Amino acid sequence: MSMTKQRKLIKEIINNSERHLTAEEIFTEARKSMPSIALGTVYRNLGKLCEDNEIRLISLRGFSDCYDKSFSPHGHLICNSCGRVDDFPISDIGEELTQRLGVDLIYYDINAHYICDDCKKKIPVTDDSF
Repeated sequence: MSMTKQRKLIKEIINNSERHLTAEEIFTEARKSMPSIALGTVYRNLGKLCEDNEIRLISLRGFSDCYDKSFSPHGHLICNSCGRVDDFPISDIGEELTQRLGVDLIYYDINAHYICDDCKKKIPVTDDSF
């Protein structure tokens, strides 16, 4: 099946990004090349790209979902303050999980939560902090 111009543009934006973008960020970027694209079109195409296993959805509680282009084994480091998502390398533990759990895994997600350095700088320091 051929890919629509809109889907191709959305996938290109995700593939060229160094970050995990939200649908709104993808929409803003897409409008630079295709001013007539609608936000609904972006969401529909993101859903289809996820369904076709071309990208992965990262759901974040309290923040906008974002999208990941990589299917290689890695974890996500998530700031609980601003919602920033960064990748961190991990060795493929799928085999160990399969062995320990006694099931055949389809996939797995590993998320680690923290407060990023930028957010730490924004937290006021008081005398009670020590």
